[in-house]
Amino acid sequence: MTAASIREEAEAREDAFLSLSAAKSREAERLTPEEPCPFRTAYQRDRDRIIHSKAFRRLAFKTQVFINPAGDHYRTRLTHTLEVSQIARTLANALNLNEDLAEAISLGHDLGHTPFGHSGERVLDRLRPGGFRHQIQSLRIVDHLAKDGQGLNLTLAVRDGIVKHSKGRGPVFAENGDGPSTFEGQLVRASDIIAYLAHDLDDAIRAGILTEADVPPGLARVFGQRGSARIRAMVDDLLKHSLGKTAAETSGAGRPLNKSSGSRAELGGLGFSPNMVEAMSEMRDFLYRRVYHHPLLEASLAKADRILEGLYHCFSDDRGLLMEYYPPGANSPDEAVADFISGMTDRFALKTYQDLFWPQCWPAEGRHRID
Repeated sequence: MTAASIREEAEAREDAFLSLSAAKSREAERLTPEEPCPFRTAYQRDRDRIIHSKAFRRLAFKTQVFINPAGDHYRTRLTHTLEVSQIARTLANALNLNEDLAEAISLGHDLGHTPFGHSGERVLDRLRPGGFRHQIQSLRIVDHLAKDGQGLNLTLAVRDGIVKHSKGRGPVFAENGDGPSTFEGQLVRASDIIAYLAHDLDDAIRAGILTEADVPPGLARVFGQRGSARIRAMVDDLLKHSLGKTAAETSGAGRPLNKSSGSRAELGGLGFSPNMVEAMSEMRDFLYRRVYHHPLLEASLAKADRILEGLYHCFSDDRGLLMEYYPPGANSPDEAVADFISGMTDRFALKTYQDLFWPQCWPAEGRHRID
């Protein structure tokens, strides 16, 4: 068996067994055409490029909810990303969609996140001319900044899923065609909210700012008491109501995907039950009210905001200093400052702020000694 036949067999298996609605690796396109990998499909190649990027490694030291936590078991942006990937792969497998595409989008969706989480994103959005959105920055990384400025040349489907994954407090499944163009990309949007609704509550209880008794009884009945139970409740509901959808119930024209219709049937659409949509919205509101806007967390994030604002003005006002830290190259200085700061980890932002703004302790002895 040749290396090329390995990839070709994988593509043939997709054609034979995946839903007609799944994105097929054989049909994947890139902005810059390139020779296919002899033994990996296009989406497997994208996944590997993302995992081996510096931006992916930096996610390990970026805030999910709690800044630079001392505890070993709090989520970071990296562990959040891995949990999203696991949920998206589970859903894609159950729905006979392309797991590799779902995984690649999941792993790349938060590459452009700032230090200090969404608080840092709001600071850059306020200060940077033209604003700042982490999903757009994620696309900028994979297109232009990664691999020492060469970019990763990802497939169009992965790029689309990355830039359209974010929903804020809007609906999980975007209406009027504003969401991802593939079902796999839509699954990542759903997996993102499933992951954070489950694990942000876990971390808040671990941090002591909530107890299980604080969760409203109605939400506890729907989701259960553990993170795994919450994930299962949402995944079960999504699968039941997606597997059972008909073309008439959705904007799509496909047949329902179910056991009787076979693996190659089309998927009519994705969705949660009305009761689950309401429960997820209530849980999200509860987290915003009791966790994300908790006084202790807001006080910590306010300090982080001042750090990023100080760094932004420092590098914007002193282009020579910016050149020392992060030469802008062909980019405008405003772009370079946003690229540099958004790419920082929490600890690097803290260290850089300390180096620039804190006085340095004078050595007790040595070359500066005065007798």
